[in-house]
Amino acid sequence: IDKLQSSFHQWERILPDTGEQVHLTKELLANCESIKWQVLKLSIDNRELESRRRWTITTRTQVGDVKKSVVARKENGNSASAIRRELMKLPISHQLDRSYQDSAEDNDDFIASESDRQMLLINSMQQDEELDELSASFERIGGVGLTIHEELLAQEKIIDDLGTKMDSTTN
Repeated sequence: IDKLQSSFHQWERILPDTGEQVHLTKELLANCESIKWQVLKLSIDNRELESRRRWTITTRTQVGDVKKSVVARKENGNSASAIRRELMKLPISHQLDRSYQDSAEDNDDFIASESDRQMLLINSMQQDEELDELSASFERIGGVGLTIHEELLAQEKIIDDLGTKMDSTTN
């Protein structure tokens, strides 16, 4: 955004219908599209957030239940009654508190996960910006190359005209 604003202010200051203005116009439009696409990638609405939260809570509960069963069988032997006893040890009120605690942990885990994902996206966006800057540099170099080419063609024409005039003067 800062780069876009800087380029825009530069674009406002230069004279219209110049090569620099044409180049900056293209760069500004490309940057606008790039930023628009990146913002669309990052948007997560409340419905998606709630869906992910429910999935995380459900998954954590299921994994916890499986782990309790495996640990209970390992510690108390393989009997089904021993497994049931292990799962039923906690009172219901404690289980609800545990559910809320698990829910809070799930939320923290989800936020940390999303934070990590967003950091990766930010790094990706920074790489995109650097690639855009590199691309802009190549475009500028290409523009300079074209200008040099045009100048060489003009000088070649001048040299040809000079040669023609020298031939006619010699004659």
